[in-house]
This record gives sequence, C-alpha cells and structure tokens, in this order.
Amino acid sequence: MAKILTIARRLGPSPRSRGSIDEHTCPDIFELGDGRFAVIGTDMTSELDGALPADAGRADYERIVVISRDTLVMARAEIPFA
Repeated sequence: MAKILTIARRLGPSPRSRGSIDEHTCPDIFELGDGRFAVIGTDMTSELDGALPADAGRADYERIVVISRDTLVMARAEIPFA
C-alpha cells in the first residue's frame, strides 16, 4: 500500500507575506510528514543540467528547481539542523 504524502508545515513566511501578490511568483518550501522537503520553484533543468559539477548527477525523474534567495533566507530559521 502506498504511503500518503502530507505537508507538515511551511518553512518561512508565505509568498504573499514576502510580497508575491499574484499567482505567478510563488516559490515556497514545505516539510513533508515523512521528513523530506518539497519545493515550489521554477523548473530550470534544461538551462542548468549541463552546468552541474562533475560530481553531481540528476536522474531522469528529477528536476533542477530554482527558488529566490529571499525564499530560502527567510526560511533558514525554520530549517531543522538534524
């Protein structure tokens, strides 16, 4: 039986409180119920795939997602250390 994914909490303030007033710029970071993280960002796989360092890799099912610096910096205090 497949495990149901749940969003446990948002890390950092909501996009609206960071100044996003429309539906087009809403990068966000969430902690999932199983401890993993989900990120809403811009898919820039095709632009960055060839720029990855030699020791980095990406599976066919993975995407390179970009979020604003502001999104990550504002979430920093809520990112667990362990």
